[in-house]
Amino acid sequence: MIRLYCFGESGNSYKAALALQMSGLEWQPVYVDFFKGEARTPEYKASVNAMGEAPVLVDGDTKLTQSGVIQTYISDKTGKLGGADDAARYEILRWVLWDNHKLSSQAGTLRFLMNFLPEAKRPTEVFPFLKGRLKAAYTVLNDHLAGRDWIVADAPTNADISCCGYLFYPEPFGFDRAEWPNIDAWLDRIAALPGWKHPYDLMPRALPESQR
Repeated sequence: MIRLYCFGESGNSYKAALALQMSGLEWQPVYVDFFKGEARTPEYKASVNAMGEAPVLVDGDTKLTQSGVIQTYISDKTGKLGGADDAARYEILRWVLWDNHKLSSQAGTLRFLMNFLPEAKRPTEVFPFLKGRLKAAYTVLNDHLAGRDWIVADAPTNADISCCGYLFYPEPFGFDRAEWPNIDAWLDRIAALPGWKHPYDLMPRALPESQR
């Protein structure tokens, strides 16, 4: 059975876990105690991921890191979420790379700083800058989704899975669904798909509610 090293608070882990879930593959989560430093230990780096990150997918002798690579592997294995032809696959890759650079990277950083650092250590002076970067990304995505059900073609793909990765989380990070009606409707469509689960229902959480 496929194993996915992950934890519930990780939006990048969620992208991989959701792709596994929606593709119908059998898999099990392997909990990474990220906030206690497990991913940065010499043991984890030696045996799981030298980059010191999650997610990590293990399928027999295959071990993969980086959510976009894992998503591509899942599509190659199942024929799902990957696009119908080369043009669609390139367009999916374009949006996955855009998400990793413009959306998820900013959302993940700001969400961590706002919610998971001790309040006294939060660098509030950088929050407006990151929120501005995110507003620009939300604008791109919201405008693209005008008149569309999905980011690429007429079916959900890894482009959708990647770009939604952080947007289902409840913690504040400069995103209010009500301000972005096309994104809001798109997230509802994703949540209605067979196999969809909220990240905190799909993966074990590193922090209980009371510790955030």
